[in-house]
Amino acid sequence: MFLASCSDAKYARFLLRRLTLRGAADQLRGYASRALDLVRLVLAGNAAKALWAVTYRMYSDSTSLGLRRDLAVPFTGPAAKIPITVRPLTAADDLSALDPKPGLSADERLWRLAQLRLLRSGLGICYVAIAPEGKPCYMQWVMSSSENARLRAVFGNLYPSLGPDEALLEGAYTPEAYRGRGIMGAAMTQVAERAGEVGARWVITFVDEQNQGSVKGCIRAGFAPYLRRRERFRLFYRQVTFDLIQPAAV
Repeated sequence: MFLASCSDAKYARFLLRRLTLRGAADQLRGYASRALDLVRLVLAGNAAKALWAVTYRMYSDSTSLGLRRDLAVPFTGPAAKIPITVRPLTAADDLSALDPKPGLSADERLWRLAQLRLLRSGLGICYVAIAPEGKPCYMQWVMSSSENARLRAVFGNLYPSLGPDEALLEGAYTPEAYRGRGIMGAAMTQVAERAGEVGARWVITFVDEQNQGSVKGCIRAGFAPYLRRRERFRLFYRQVTFDLIQPAAV
């Protein structure tokens, strides 16, 4: 019995060291990837946006809404203006819409670089909505509570720790060619329901409070505000707090 206990303790320490090393590696990769993206912005002629990204982390205050949906409550989402099919991303899918090609606005380039960074992270399951011509017209990730440690390694303290019955939606993106067709609300409704496949009842997501278009898209997908996240950057140090809210307070 004593030998078995010692063996279990050694194995637990081994797993802890492995998880710690993996988390550190994820953090280093994340820092390096963000730094490379800033270099890409500068080389593409978007030095002003790169400077904004640096100064944002030196001194800024921002607020986001945390929204959630209870999958135990039946919900019928809106229909998009085109037929869509939601499924996991495959290696054969055409992701040329994420190409940070010349001629893009600085905001669009930064957005695409962030999507590519999330793809490289290996986090969660990326779902895509497929348009009639066979191209992805929306993408978004589902991340379960089993990835809490990696979520913290990649995103730091940006999200609350997920409970065993919770999943996070992250990385919502509609390619330029498909915007204005009501795809987000329709696709997000279906992506959220896929979170049930990883054991989630509650699906949560976060949106910049100033981005009312995305906030409304989440609400159309059956989500309701329940948290307010406040981010405070001072000399690259980020402090994050979460406050419970009522829908009427938004």
